[in-house]
Amino acid sequence: MSGNALSAGWLEQAEVPQTPAWEESAAQASATSPARWNPEDFAREQIRGLVRQVFFSGGPRPVRQVVFSAVEAETEVWGICRRVAEALALETAGRVAVVGRNRPISVRRGSLWTVQAEEGSGEVVTASALHSHLQGLRAEFEYSIVEAAPAGESHEAAAMAQFADGIILVLSAQRTRRATARKIKESLERAQARLLGTVLSDRLFPIPEAIYRRL
Repeated sequence: MSGNALSAGWLEQAEVPQTPAWEESAAQASATSPARWNPEDFAREQIRGLVRQVFFSGGPRPVRQVVFSAVEAETEVWGICRRVAEALALETAGRVAVVGRNRPISVRRGSLWTVQAEEGSGEVVTASALHSHLQGLRAEFEYSIVEAAPAGESHEAAAMAQFADGIILVLSAQRTRRATARKIKESLERAQARLLGTVLSDRLFPIPEAIYRRL
């Protein structure tokens, strides 16, 4: 799959293996192979392709603020948000914020900032509060990557997607059921949220040796 494999069609997703998969792949790879396929390089290219397709495709509706949300709570999203923000910061001189739930606040590294999402101290976060929060990010940063609650368990992601420039769903190759993903897709469409695509995580590596030889 190419680095630009990003789709809202649920069949072609950008594949972003998680760190444990990289370690598993590295442990099983043969040290004697001169041209061994590297899963971390593959993940990096996938992220770079996602960034260029989402933010720099030259479409009629510029994308500056994107919400990332998993289908299930068990699927890790923060690592993907962070890597997308890091890749985006390399492509632009503008200020980039990666906004996490329960993450350290205002940690700066060059033009990239890590910002903690505003919490409601246990209270229900209203749509107006979410709108205000995202508008504040727009005013301070040229780009913002926002980690949202799991779309399958909360309406927060859909509400945020309505105010942001779009949402990217994170699917798990190990847990996400196709029917569940379609149901969430339909609910986002009913909410008139802009679905920018999907990312497939938790892909098992390594690829069998026979396929390595065909790459």
